[in-house]
Amino acid sequence: MDSMLVVVYSETGLARLVARQLHADRGWPVGELHDLRSHPETPGLLRPLLDSLLHRDPPIAYQGPEPGDFRTVVLVTPMLAGHVPAAMRSFLTHHREQLRRVAIVSILKSEEAVSAVPEVAELLGHAPIHNATLTAAELEGERGTALVREFGELLQPRSAGLQAAGAGLSPA
Repeated sequence: MDSMLVVVYSETGLARLVARQLHADRGWPVGELHDLRSHPETPGLLRPLLDSLLHRDPPIAYQGPEPGDFRTVVLVTPMLAGHVPAAMRSFLTHHREQLRRVAIVSILKSEEAVSAVPEVAELLGHAPIHNATLTAAELEGERGTALVREFGELLQPRSAGLQAAGAGLSPA
């Protein structure tokens, strides 16, 4: 099968749920990003929002498999005021050379928000191979489960993966 890694950054837990579903449905390993700074004077989402708006690159910790060991990396990220969170931007900048094939799940607060695609493409110097833009409302309940499952299936059809594995080949 094609080697896939899911890398997630989650402030509220919603992106983490999407990553866990991709792992449960597809068996893809998950790596998680953590912003190492904590500022009691800017609780909740205020500091991450300011970091995104000001394009800061905070120190991060990444817990997971080495991204360069995978053919495709699936980024699962919320959007903050129309920007990729600073922690995800730090990860992309640090691992730019290892991220040859990237797919993105952008999680938006509303339908009017923008996806991560343009900013990630600019940071990496190439467009993603696939993307999904989902709102927080869409991810609630069974509809969200179906949308995430469809994303995984479009990215790596199970039948193609099983056929390729049986033949000793990797799907395209």
